[in-house]
Amino acid sequence: MLEVRNAILSSSNSTCSLDIIPTILLKSCIDCLLPPITTIINLSLSEGTFPSSFKTAIVKPLLKKYSLPHDDLGSYRPISNLNFISKILERIIHTRLTAHLQSFPSISPFQSAYRKFHSTETALLRIQNDLLLAVDKRQLSALVLLDLSAAFDTIDHQLLLTRLSSTFGLTGLALRLLSSYLTGRSQSVTIASNSTTPLPMQTGVPQGSVLGPLLFCLYTTPLSHILSATDLSYHFYADDTQLYISFNSTDSATSLATLSSALDSVHAWLTSNRLSVNPSKTEYLIIGTPQQRSKLTATTLTFQGTQLTPTDSTRNLGFIFDKDLSAKQHISSVCKTSYFQIRQLRQVRSSLDRNSAIILANSLVSSKLDYCNSLYYNLPAVSLDRLQKVQNALARVVVPSVRRHHHITPTLINLHWLPIRQRISFKIAAITFKTLKCQQPSYLSDLLIPYIPTRNLRSSDKLLLIAPDIRSENGRRSFSFAAPSIWNSLPLSLRSCPTLPLFLSSLKTHLFPP
Repeated sequence: MLEVRNAILSSSNSTCSLDIIPTILLKSCIDCLLPPITTIINLSLSEGTFPSSFKTAIVKPLLKKYSLPHDDLGSYRPISNLNFISKILERIIHTRLTAHLQSFPSISPFQSAYRKFHSTETALLRIQNDLLLAVDKRQLSALVLLDLSAAFDTIDHQLLLTRLSSTFGLTGLALRLLSSYLTGRSQSVTIASNSTTPLPMQTGVPQGSVLGPLLFCLYTTPLSHILSATDLSYHFYADDTQLYISFNSTDSATSLATLSSALDSVHAWLTSNRLSVNPSKTEYLIIGTPQQRSKLTATTLTFQGTQLTPTDSTRNLGFIFDKDLSAKQHISSVCKTSYFQIRQLRQVRSSLDRNSAIILANSLVSSKLDYCNSLYYNLPAVSLDRLQKVQNALARVVVPSVRRHHHITPTLINLHWLPIRQRISFKIAAITFKTLKCQQPSYLSDLLIPYIPTRNLRSSDKLLLIAPDIRSENGRRSFSFAAPSIWNSLPLSLRSCPTLPLFLSSLKTHLFPP
């Protein structure tokens, strides 16, 4: 019963039209409603049956990006609105399924979606790390981002159930419950006040559900086995799939041919598993220094008969990668959107109290400055100064009494805002702490090598990491170099903190300017 209570209270207050009572009212009456809700969930788990009344979804199209054409159906993502109690039941099932999967080696270590300690930032950290180390070795890299069409909607239920049984060891009640969850579902589309007639779902998992994304990741796991047998590196984030290979400029033709062959194998697997990839929308980058790229003997990549030519930049999990890995375009995008939000905030600042202004500033601008900011490590000062100017402008809006000629550092300290460079160090140190404590994600844990001296030295118990001998500016931006450098610079009292909250609190105090 405690598990159900925690699941309900930790859920958002959003309410679907399928709900009998508003979510916020349900939470306020939780002491009365908890016993019958828990009984429903226990009966479902014990009988291996997902209630039929929980299998209806109302789909509301959500525009992927505001800049996309509003009259094109491809610009929308079909998000399923589901009964609140059904999502609580899904969450309980998800917890048990995740615990089971942790003991299974079948799930790909390079799948970062919907897994604890895995995020878009950790995924991009590993990808950028590999690409920067290749540049450090005077190599080029070809990065391909595949575009899957309606991936969640075309999953074959029978194939998924077979995979859950044969690959992940689900049998008996557990498999029957998931089979019940997948079958007999229906959905209707609602736009404004107009709704379609409910129709059965023969394939796919609902976008917006709790279990759907995890089931999709399990469905595509065999693809990682195919890619592991090649010379390519890869990373998955749900239906975002990226492949990359590093090579010397003289070997570009051979390496791109290898990549083309792997892409055709990926296409064949996806097609046989009822998934669709669009070669014409697949993006491709050649990453390296201008000197390295000038020595290329081949740049064209073939994918299912389509000739792909490298682009200068592409958006990768919300972060813009460019061919130099300079992050200049991404920083320009962050500055542009941040200054727009700052101007909007300035117009209403006089109507807000200080606390409300801080909340809005953090949610609208600071969140943009912090997103994947670990990838900014060791960037040129001119790039980081652009971000610092954004934060300074934001602080002056929140605290309008600060004159333009006044130094901003005291204001940042008063707001408890770390400056940009310290925020980058804070993020990398936090990721390093979590990775060392939990050994997850494994693709970052593999890059952190504890320092173990061959003799009994005073440094033996200082919890240090081995910093690789990297001299180039690009190589020193990699997580392999950044994490040990920042970690070893922290005092021992910080490195030996027992818990994450204590570590983060002490780290912020340590990083504040004197």
